[in-house]
Amino acid sequence: METVFFKGQACHTCGMLPTIGETASCFHLAGPDLSQVLCSDFTGKRVVLNIFPSLDTEVCARSVRKFNEEAAKLKDVVVICVSMDLPFAMGRFCTVEGIKNVIFGSAFRSPLFGQKYGVQLVDGPLAGLLTRAVIILDENRRVIFRDLVEEITNEPDYEAALKVLREEV
Repeated sequence: METVFFKGQACHTCGMLPTIGETASCFHLAGPDLSQVLCSDFTGKRVVLNIFPSLDTEVCARSVRKFNEEAAKLKDVVVICVSMDLPFAMGRFCTVEGIKNVIFGSAFRSPLFGQKYGVQLVDGPLAGLLTRAVIILDENRRVIFRDLVEEITNEPDYEAALKVLREEV
């Protein structure tokens, strides 16, 4: 169990984020058009899992925009933005914001994602949603970066994540 904070209030996750060097669990998410987003779709690519509570908050939306602009420019890198938002909301957000360089994956049908990756909040005001984290997987699904954002209302450390991606090239 990890401890994070929402506006200063302690909240806990179900399990722990995978550790550096660990092979991450395969994932099965729903895309904006209800298609499947599977870990096997990204074999041979580095995967940035940009995980957050909901697109309906400005901090989450900013993280999507930032990774859409920066990480998606890098060779053999795929950014998957993961939340419990319904796929329809994700699709609408992409259209309104002009987001074209990231993939959205809803975990609404995949409660095991939040549990296996240690990001599902089990208490506090956001219980049932995912906490804010960035996990980067290499071409073999090994974890090469992890950032569990301590205060959910803060943004992740983009520069640290991008540095890891640039060094791995």
